[in-house]
Amino acid sequence: MKALILGVFLLTMMFSCKPSGQNQVSESTAKTDDSIMQIARKTFKILPSVAESKDNPVTPAKVKLGKLLYFDTRLSMTGKNSCNSCHNLAAFGDDNKVTSTGDAGQKGSRNSPTVFNAALHNMQFWDGRAKNVEEQAGMPILNPVEMAIPHAGFLVKRLSSIKLYQDMFTQAFPNQKKPVNYANLQKAIGAFERTLLTPSRFDKYMAGNKTAITPEEKAGLKVFIESGCGNCHFGVGIGGGLLQKFGLVTDYRTLTGSKMNDEGRKKVTKNEADKDVFKVPGLRNSVGTYPYFHDGSIAKLDTAVKIMGKAQLNKNLNDIEIKKIVAFLNSLSGTINPADKTIPQELVKNMN
Repeated sequence: MKALILGVFLLTMMFSCKPSGQNQVSESTAKTDDSIMQIARKTFKILPSVAESKDNPVTPAKVKLGKLLYFDTRLSMTGKNSCNSCHNLAAFGDDNKVTSTGDAGQKGSRNSPTVFNAALHNMQFWDGRAKNVEEQAGMPILNPVEMAIPHAGFLVKRLSSIKLYQDMFTQAFPNQKKPVNYANLQKAIGAFERTLLTPSRFDKYMAGNKTAITPEEKAGLKVFIESGCGNCHFGVGIGGGLLQKFGLVTDYRTLTGSKMNDEGRKKVTKNEADKDVFKVPGLRNSVGTYPYFHDGSIAKLDTAVKIMGKAQLNKNLNDIEIKKIVAFLNSLSGTINPADKTIPQELVKNMN
């Protein structure tokens, strides 16, 4: 009987106990995970459901109108381009070209940034010249290289002649005598863009789900923060919050091989101190928004990470560190609402 009891005791100990060293490793890993998560929560923020605006409240009628306008090629002079042409909602919100092709076939001077999550940024365009997506929405339409509409009145007259838009502008902006106007067009497109948010596995991790991202992605997050990347790429957009000189340590052109001599914000302010100053891009969905930088000079994400380490932090990131950071960036790839990718049927019928 004693032998039987001893055997049961030994079996129980074998299946219920782990080596003390293994327990210590598990506890250490858990503490490290908790530490990384706490630092991440101080550096970044969870994506909201909508990028709300006090100046332009998001309403269903505005969003519906804004989506039609976003996909409508009649917002360009010859009818070849829409907002979606350069900011393709089926391809992470950009066109994956070095620079985009405008309505008249001319090439733009800068890489088209993604429209997804852009409404959460503190400024728009690479040089930060627009304060929000509403202001930004009206600029490419009147740009002679991009959509080439000669002036706002021209487009207002064009849209005012379309019954669909007469009705939809009235619904979106009730109690206005002349709702079809350029300011309302900007507000409608802006309202739609404020819904173009892509929640990711990283947001689930930030909300407390420790298994939402992989161990390699967590390791990459740790390298990302400890290397200093989070000093510029912070907040809800993992960037998009400030302007910064590209090439704090060395001229970026020597690292990228850039053929364009773009001096960034200096072109706007005429201030020498703003030479090579650009908006810090948001890194959400960056795995799919190649090529990289304002001039689209770099095709691969790992190369872009290596260049940023040297140009901004004066660090020669090794292959392992770069691989880990790229893994972390992969966790920022979000879910695109399938409805956002489709052209509204009302528009299709109206165009036919």
